[in-house]
Amino acid sequence: MNDKWIDYAIRIQSIAQAGLQYGKDKFDIERYEELRKISAEMISAKTDIPVNKVLDLFCNEKGYQTPKIDTRAAIIVDDKILLVHENNGTWSLPGGWCDVDQSVASNIEKEVKEETGFTVNAEKLIAVQDWRKQNVKNYAYGVAKFFIMCRYVSGEFEENIETTEIGFFDIDSLPDNLATDKSTREQIRMCFESSKTPDSPTIFE
Repeated sequence: MNDKWIDYAIRIQSIAQAGLQYGKDKFDIERYEELRKISAEMISAKTDIPVNKVLDLFCNEKGYQTPKIDTRAAIIVDDKILLVHENNGTWSLPGGWCDVDQSVASNIEKEVKEETGFTVNAEKLIAVQDWRKQNVKNYAYGVAKFFIMCRYVSGEFEENIETTEIGFFDIDSLPDNLATDKSTREQIRMCFESSKTPDSPTIFE
C-alpha cells in the first residue's frame, strides 16, 4: 500500500460514519457498517495495528467526521523552552488532546498543570498545523495541532502519571529523543522564533 490507500481508507470511513448517523434505510445501514469495517481493515493492513484497535480508535465516533485537536504549550524562560520527559523516554512540548468541555486555551493550561505542576496563562496562538503534513504522514485520522505561547506564573514540578521529569533547553541543545509525533525539532524552533517576535502572525499550515 502507498499513502493514497490511507487517504482512501479515511475517505471511506468518513462516508460510512456520516451514513451511519444520517441514513434511515436498514439495508443502507448494513452497507455503511461494512464500509467502516473495510476501512479499518485497510488501515490495519497498512499500519500493522490490530483491526479491533483501529475500530476503537478510528471508527468509534458518530456524525460527520472532523479532525481531533491537539494542544501544545511553548513556555520559554530565560531563552530556554520547557520540555516534558514522557514515560516512554521521549521528550516533548507539554500538552495533549483537547477535552470536549474545554477551550483550546483552558485545555493547554490544564494539560501543563497536570504534566508539570506549573500554573501558566495561555497568551498567543503561535500556529495551527496539520498533523499528517508536519508530524505523522500515515495515520488513520486528521489532527489539528495548536501551538500556544504560555506565560509561566507559578509552581514546581510535581510527580504525575504522565511525565517523569521536566527540563528547560536552549535551541541548540534539544534532546535527540524527541517525540516527533507530538513536537518536532522544527516545531520547537518555530515556537522559539515566535517568542522573539511577539507581533508575528499565527502560522497556518
